[in-house]
Amino acid sequence: MNTLMDVLRHRPGWVEVKDEGEWDFYWCDVSWLRENFDHTYMDEHVRISHFRNHYELTRKNYMVKNLKRFRKQLEREAGKLEAAKCDFFPKTFEMPCEYHLFVEEFRKNPGITWIMKPVARSQGKGIFLFRKLKDIMDWRKGTAGKKLTSLEAQQARSAVNPSGSHDSRCSDDQKEEIPVENYVAQRYIENPYLIGGRKFDLRVYVLVMSYIPLRAWLYRDGFARFSNTRFTLSSIDDQYVHLTNVAVQKTSPDYHPKKGCKWMLQRFRQYLASKHGPEAVESLFSDMDNIFIKSLQSVQKVIISDKHCFELYGYDILIDQDLKPWLLEVNASPSLTASSQEDYELKTCLLEDTLHIVDMEARLTGREKRVGGFDLMWNDGPVSREEGVPDLSEMGNFVTNTHLGCINDRKKQLRQLFRSLQGQKKPSS
Repeated sequence: MNTLMDVLRHRPGWVEVKDEGEWDFYWCDVSWLRENFDHTYMDEHVRISHFRNHYELTRKNYMVKNLKRFRKQLEREAGKLEAAKCDFFPKTFEMPCEYHLFVEEFRKNPGITWIMKPVARSQGKGIFLFRKLKDIMDWRKGTAGKKLTSLEAQQARSAVNPSGSHDSRCSDDQKEEIPVENYVAQRYIENPYLIGGRKFDLRVYVLVMSYIPLRAWLYRDGFARFSNTRFTLSSIDDQYVHLTNVAVQKTSPDYHPKKGCKWMLQRFRQYLASKHGPEAVESLFSDMDNIFIKSLQSVQKVIISDKHCFELYGYDILIDQDLKPWLLEVNASPSLTASSQEDYELKTCLLEDTLHIVDMEARLTGREKRVGGFDLMWNDGPVSREEGVPDLSEMGNFVTNTHLGCINDRKKQLRQLFRSLQGQKKPSS
């Protein structure tokens, strides 16, 4: 089910044009951006769906580099307590550039599990777990040790560094022997929170309309993605145990297409509240809000904040047994393919509300704090709740500070919003 094309084609007043036609709105892929952005003239009103150097946040190695730099900046400017608010990503090393640093860390903590991830692939491709240095040495010999032809090296540089301007931490010698593919080695979270004995992570959607000033919206709905196989550390080679990506899990022999492997966030929030109480859940979701804001702030000064651009990010969050959330990665092109009817409804509503906020029709005032399922999370500073309109969680009268996983009465909200906007319009003379 192609949610994106369904939403775009059913939007009132919008007309699809062919490649050679003039356009006002383009939901482009990142390859188009890389090849065409600098050569395309765009009028004031034109909008495209990515920031030019989005990869500063969405490539795993750049994301960690920016977060580490931001944490050091916070420690210098505001102290260690403030810097500690950035301790939400596992210890990570870029490979092969930081191979020797990784080996040093590895030997300090023998026996723990590490996970290797390609920096620019998705859907669980190329990921593996290991506990022995021999495994990483085999990988290094097989991947990082290969010398490339000059043409291959040039293509590899382009893939690793799309802008040609990003500072690399590789030495000059390593640049001459560019790896076929860069990876990150990351400490594996060995104590994930389990439901029914199975591991899961959360997919959460954040819409950024501007980086300067930072203006970000958080979507109330999202989902938990479960593995089909009960969690165990005794087998680190079973991808169905450790990787929760739907693309991986749907190939499992135990996968049921009708049942799927997802929970909606409202159901997940209710489950946690019944197990741990609303205060603990509120603290967890507040910590997730902190992840969204701090990660965006970490790239605020390096992302090219072009007024024509917006970005719908897919955040992947893992929760451990202590109810601590961990940022795994941020996706520039989160999957918009629906795996079920419930999934289809979530993603079509998400896209419709994204288009409402992008506002090609110029219907909004710019003062809105909620549009459909989106709540304005940051507007050059934290956004205060509207007075007199408390948001209550499903679990009694506990007032929430975050809207993630809360009731999403979007149709009612949109009717009221656009009715009020209609009433504000002055009659034509």
